[in-house]
Amino acid sequence: MTPSIETSSTPRTTSAASITPGVFPKPTAIETQVAFWRNVYGVWSRSQVALHDNRFLDVIYEVIQLPGDITEGYTPSQKELVRERTAYWQSRLRDLEQKVAAGMPLAPNDQRLVSKISPRGNLKTALQGASDRLRGQRGLRERFKRGLEISGRYDHRFRDIFRQAGLPEDLAYLPHVESSFQTQARSSAGAVGIWQFTRAAAERFMSVNMIIDERLDPIASAHGAARYLSHAYSKLGSWPLAVTSYNHGVSGMLRAKQYFGNDFMRIVYDYDHPQFGFASRNFYAEFLAAREVARQPERFFPEGLRYEKPLDWDRVILTQNALVSTLSRQYDTDKSQLIALNAAWTEPAKSERAALPAGTAVWLPSGTLRQIAYRSQQNRLVAREREDGKASPNVKVNYPGNRKTPSTGTPIYSSSRSKNSNYKLVKTRTFAR
Repeated sequence: MTPSIETSSTPRTTSAASITPGVFPKPTAIETQVAFWRNVYGVWSRSQVALHDNRFLDVIYEVIQLPGDITEGYTPSQKELVRERTAYWQSRLRDLEQKVAAGMPLAPNDQRLVSKISPRGNLKTALQGASDRLRGQRGLRERFKRGLEISGRYDHRFRDIFRQAGLPEDLAYLPHVESSFQTQARSSAGAVGIWQFTRAAAERFMSVNMIIDERLDPIASAHGAARYLSHAYSKLGSWPLAVTSYNHGVSGMLRAKQYFGNDFMRIVYDYDHPQFGFASRNFYAEFLAAREVARQPERFFPEGLRYEKPLDWDRVILTQNALVSTLSRQYDTDKSQLIALNAAWTEPAKSERAALPAGTAVWLPSGTLRQIAYRSQQNRLVAREREDGKASPNVKVNYPGNRKTPSTGTPIYSSSRSKNSNYKLVKTRTFAR
């Protein structure tokens, strides 16, 4: 059982006094948009399509129930149904607009339609162009739920990244809007990965070249997102503007700011630019809605969630160029497994037409570094036994998790190149589990 559709009758206003305090303010005037996106993320399923006004999101004409199998796209019959219902409502709205303009009496079904629109104030003004503003929005409940489950894998890491960058941790919710945490997500604009960077934007904030494309690595691209958002906030001075720039660009939001300053709701309702369309006007509201749904999963998904376990892979940083096969031997890990863990590697790197450059972060299976350290310590004990003829009673076996040798207290992992051949290529960095 899912929650009922949320509605809001909050009057629109652009008064700065209506903004509630907080890192991510929610102006009173934006609540209708936020409520709409809460429905999209937490109420309407993939089998439902809401026909609505694309400017006044609390005006919902109909929620269509799609027949047949539900897939990522529409079947021919589903597409035809959406087309038919869209045409029906466009005709109704054009007819009503003409009747109201002419002062003609309204039939009962016209009166019911007026009741949907009348809270907008002047009916003639609200009806003007309403048929052209009709838009269909498919529900995303199942996709959002799956994104929440996947987020369990990354949420702690993402929050650490933003906190260390001096940014609000809740920016970790942005992938719910951008990709639903789908690592292979690709947009029509060429944006890829969980954080949906285009190549041009990514080249400024992370490594993207013929060998490495960090847009496909969730952790590396999160660092890139932190750099971008830090830059955006420094230029724009407010989080509503900086978050919206993730969709519209910093230069676009600076242009909007020239007209309306920091009055975010004036920008949303009044900024007129060909590229500032439905997606840009709604991006901040989508973020606020995603944040609210993700914070209250039991409210929107009472059937329960199965969060994925937090990422616990090991990671090393190359200190010199290396082929994948060399790393495979170095860490006693199957080459195909290394490739599967390191999504940022491009085809030239995977096929070994090019070596991974020094400075590249390499993901390893969980426990790899502990196992190598353990074997290294065991080898030292064996060598000492051979040297002394027998093991010293003062020598203890160094089990995984104990990072210091009992005799010297010297760290097994070095931040620089180790004399031990096992660490010739890398300096190691491990994450807290």
